[in-house]
Amino acid sequence: MRRPGGWWRTKSTPEKVETYTRWSFHFFGVIEVFALGVTAYGRTGAGLATVLCLLVAVHAAACMVVSSRALDWTRGRRSQPVRLMWALVVVSAAVSVTAVGIAERGPAGEVETAAGSVYGGVLCYAAGVITLGVRGWRRRVAVVGAFAVGAGLLTFPLEMPLLASVVLAGLVMVTGGFLAVTSIFSLWLLNAVYALDDAKETRARLAVAEERLRFGRDLHDVMGRNLAVIALKSELAVQLARRGRPEAVEQMIEVQRIAQESQREVRDVVRGYREAALEVELAGARGVLSAAGIVSEVTGETAGLPAEVQSALGWVVREATTNVLRHGDAKKVAVKVRMSEGRVVLTVENDGVAETTGDGPPAGPGGSGLSGLRERLSAVDGTLEAGPVGRGVFRLTAEVPLPAATAGAALEVAS
Repeated sequence: MRRPGGWWRTKSTPEKVETYTRWSFHFFGVIEVFALGVTAYGRTGAGLATVLCLLVAVHAAACMVVSSRALDWTRGRRSQPVRLMWALVVVSAAVSVTAVGIAERGPAGEVETAAGSVYGGVLCYAAGVITLGVRGWRRRVAVVGAFAVGAGLLTFPLEMPLLASVVLAGLVMVTGGFLAVTSIFSLWLLNAVYALDDAKETRARLAVAEERLRFGRDLHDVMGRNLAVIALKSELAVQLARRGRPEAVEQMIEVQRIAQESQREVRDVVRGYREAALEVELAGARGVLSAAGIVSEVTGETAGLPAEVQSALGWVVREATTNVLRHGDAKKVAVKVRMSEGRVVLTVENDGVAETTGDGPPAGPGGSGLSGLRERLSAVDGTLEAGPVGRGVFRLTAEVPLPAATAGAALEVAS
């Protein structure tokens, strides 16, 4: 059973910002209902107030739908909601005309004030929402300006003075423009968060690719020259053999020697890649995580450990770092190395687990990466445990027994 609020913890940071932005737009609609509709009950009779409140509620619902679809269009998930925007224009015009009719034919005084508030308010909200569905400052200014001009023209049936119509148009222009700028800035902030998240993932991939290129470059440096020599000597041996020259045997012996030397050099390269010291792997992980914008904390002593133990634990650090970069949304990673009863224990924790499993025991994930680590650790009688612990925390623990002499020396150093 998922804990309360689990749906929020499963979201990445950009998704959380998007949810906040989307519900902020919806909250604007709620504000519209209370500011224009509910307040009408204190200004006029219950019948007319109910009519005005229903009109505002319909308009607010239309604004919510348009803002949500416009946000999806901005993120590239939907096509531009042109029909919905025109529908909102029609709804806004209908509500405004109805409000004008109520103000013109209803009782004077408070009814005119309530209907006038609805009349101007819905146009302001509509102007701010529709700007979400267009691109370019000129078009957005044109949208707000069109609503302001329309607000001024619709006042002529009320026989309002010219100055009052101009003032009302100006209020719609300023208020609608403010709402438009606020909405557009929210979208810009959301897009910036997604762009930063993409940049973070790109930097992590580049760090992994750089390590692969380094290994490929080292392997090319070792094999390139030797393979070229083998090809030349093999060709020479073929030519000598065709002529019946005994030197062909010597050339093939030389090819065999170079091939064996190449095998040895490749093993050295791979051994250097696979059996890097634990301290080197920790330093590399710290650099990669820092480049990805993740805070890393490393504690404990790693010096004096046997080479095979360092190699196994180094692979654990490397695989754990790769998993942090590829999965989840970690902000902090803690790596701890400690000695406990003749065993070295490596713990890697991060706060970017995507989902918790409730109050039951943590479920360790599968995958070829962790399976490979268990195989490497089993070669040195080590064990590996991995899974979520607590809210949003993933822990990977590797334990490797130490030889008696090494364990005693490590305990002396620790004491």
